Amino acid sequence: MQLQLKPQSLAKVAVVSPAPGQRLASVDALRGFNIFWILGADGAIWALDDMLEHKGDFLSSIGEFLGYQLNHAPWEGFRFYDFIFPLFIFITGVSIVLALPRLVEREGVRGAHLRVLRRALVLYGLGLIYYGGISHHWADIRYAGVLQRIGICYFFASLIFLNLNLRSMIAVFVALLVGYWALMSFIPMPGVKTVSFAPDANLANWIDLYYLPGRLWDNTRDPEGLLSTLPAIATCLLGVFAGMFLKNERFAAQQKSLILVGAGIVTVAAGHLWGLQFPVIKAIWTSSFVLVAGGYSLILLGVCHQLIDVWGLRVGTMAFIWIGANAIMLYFLNGLFGFEPLALRFVGGDLSKLIDRLTDTPATGRFLAHVLGLTFAILLARFFYRRKIFLRV
Repeated sequence: MQLQLKPQSLAKVAVVSPAPGQRLASVDALRGFNIFWILGADGAIWALDDMLEHKGDFLSSIGEFLGYQLNHAPWEGFRFYDFIFPLFIFITGVSIVLALPRLVEREGVRGAHLRVLRRALVLYGLGLIYYGGISHHWADIRYAGVLQRIGICYFFASLIFLNLNLRSMIAVFVALLVGYWALMSFIPMPGVKTVSFAPDANLANWIDLYYLPGRLWDNTRDPEGLLSTLPAIATCLLGVFAGMFLKNERFAAQQKSLILVGAGIVTVAAGHLWGLQFPVIKAIWTSSFVLVAGGYSLILLGVCHQLIDVWGLRVGTMAFIWIGANAIMLYFLNGLFGFEPLALRFVGGDLSKLIDRLTDTPATGRFLAHVLGLTFAILLARFFYRRKIFLRV
């Protein structure tokens, strides 16, 4: 598919659908790598940290480092675990570019807009169900959440991609980041004279406390709150730019990998530099956080593109491709039923305690439960993939 980047809307652009073999496996693999951690790899690392705690200085330091990276920064800062959610939103942006032109070709511009709206609503609805739906009181419904934010970002990024040219899209991206920075940097929380980025002392948290209905994730604030959704849309747009670059045929495949990695390094550096004034904080999705997380996303996409799409590496990547092809379904099933609770039916209870005693290593049974649960998820993903069963929302 060749996407002509001219100053006109996508509705006026000639779109050529790619052949089936031209699908970018790296995007599926990266999406699968992303969800892999949520499906149980994170819990396995937490258990491994506990297992290595008293195994000598070297092993203990390894476990401590892994455990540190697989926990969110308390507020300011950036760790690997802070990277998982923005990476998924970034990949959503890449997928918009790969999917919407074909949708326009098949259903027309109006049909594409309706499909985008429907998909966004379905994602938002799945998010409501994921967090309990209306099983409790109205006040206990979580209206903001991971899937809800993905749906909102997908909706607005798709509309921007469908209706604006590249220059206008870049202008929107800059406006979102700079506008959010200005709001957070120059408008203090009502009743306070000075601006702060501290918890419960900033404008984003204040808006969530007084204007976001339902249950807030952190009681007085929500990491997927109202105002912080604006820069999250910018994260999705960064993925759109990456997707457009991947589909640009003026560059050779290996050049694309190198440019993505180089652009990612520059973006990470720019994010940390901005972070000197506007700290890198995932919980309020600061503009500097967008750049840091987006930069690492660009680097990882470039590496995956080189390994999988250019060099054709499949050994060790197929499991990620299986998961990535049904990421939303697996995430939703894990949230509703959980793969670890299923695994505990086989290696839980007294058997888990026996394994800990036999190995003389606490948390070994818990580690095996997470690994087994992750194995169940991979096998289910493989089953769906081979039978071409995909969740289409």
